[in-house]
Amino acid sequence: MSEQTQGRSTSQTRRVVVVGAGMAGVQTAVALREQGFTGTVTLIGAEPHQPYDRPPLSKAVLLGKSEGSAFEVDFEALSIELSLGREALGVRTADHELDTEAGPVPYDVLVLATGAEPITLPGTEGVPGVHLLRTLDDAERLRPVLARQHDIVVVGAGWIGAEFATAAREAGCAVTVVEAADRPLAGALPAEVAAPMAAWYADSGTDLRTHARVAGVEPGAVVLDDGSRLPAGAVVVGIGARPATAWLAGSGIELGAHREVLADDRLRTSVPDVYAVGDCASFPSGRYGERLLIHHWDNALQGPRTVAANILGETDAVYDPVPYFWSEQFGRFVQYAGHHAAADRMVWRGDSSGPSWSVCWLREDRLVALLAVGRPRDLAQGRRLIEAGRQMDPEALSDPARPLKNATATP
Repeated sequence: MSEQTQGRSTSQTRRVVVVGAGMAGVQTAVALREQGFTGTVTLIGAEPHQPYDRPPLSKAVLLGKSEGSAFEVDFEALSIELSLGREALGVRTADHELDTEAGPVPYDVLVLATGAEPITLPGTEGVPGVHLLRTLDDAERLRPVLARQHDIVVVGAGWIGAEFATAAREAGCAVTVVEAADRPLAGALPAEVAAPMAAWYADSGTDLRTHARVAGVEPGAVVLDDGSRLPAGAVVVGIGARPATAWLAGSGIELGAHREVLADDRLRTSVPDVYAVGDCASFPSGRYGERLLIHHWDNALQGPRTVAANILGETDAVYDPVPYFWSEQFGRFVQYAGHHAAADRMVWRGDSSGPSWSVCWLREDRLVALLAVGRPRDLAQGRRLIEAGRQMDPEALSDPARPLKNATATP
């Protein structure tokens, strides 16, 4: 019997198993209790550590300002059973069983929250001195590298590359960032928006090399495809992440083009009694008219509430958020809300060479996305305007002195 057909009378005996003990998994377990679920909740994590938050890894933990970032959740008080250091190996959906290293785990409802795993640089797996930054163990391995002020080469000028370069410069390291594209954040932002960010690297003393591809890594050096050699006491790879779903092979759970779990607008998978949330899943957005795969913290925070509500079945909860994320890099606080792919107009607010500015994306004069650099008020107001679908006055919007909420079109 699926969870959609089970009544409240069986809630006390139902078993929900959540696979993945990161933000999405922890928040799903917590949301179930907050919303009144009284059955068994088991949280299974592959890492042995107490569940922790990831954003501090590239900041406070990396720089030794914090020993960890464990969630402040009293799992025992919430009657959430933790099963840590236990890797999931597969799912037998017909039997309602999760296979793990320590044996099978039966479930009535299964929630997939295994997140994403970093993409490795081909040819560097197992090479000494080459690092990724995704887990607490990764951060702890990198912390003494920064403390010794090595020459560091960062591969990839995306969000994680910029954040790590920021921390490494703060620690006193000489940092070179190599990027295959012609600009930072090439996969995330249009050229004219990302271009001003290149100057941030130079301002911080970071050497940014664009149009640069790594040919190989040797002891103490990174070799580029043009033959140049960069001194490297350590190499940090930040070239993206992919959904951690290889373990679902043969389960019958449908995956998408990026190997993500295909969830519907209730975050249900193609298989009854199985949900998916966070970095490992995509969902159809009615707001934007396309399927979204979001690898950001806020998605892992918001989605679990929808999952919990639909497991309880007392309301019909649809997931259609305004995506949001932030990044702290080179002394700047960068925030983004929405999804700009379908925009037909872009409006600047402020001078992109200055310390604070914003970019607004419109579709048929309605605000659909906003990037704010050092302008948190723009972000806060813009996010609400996107949610409301408000029509904007583009001319008023271009005045950085005018609050966004006062730049709406006259009815």
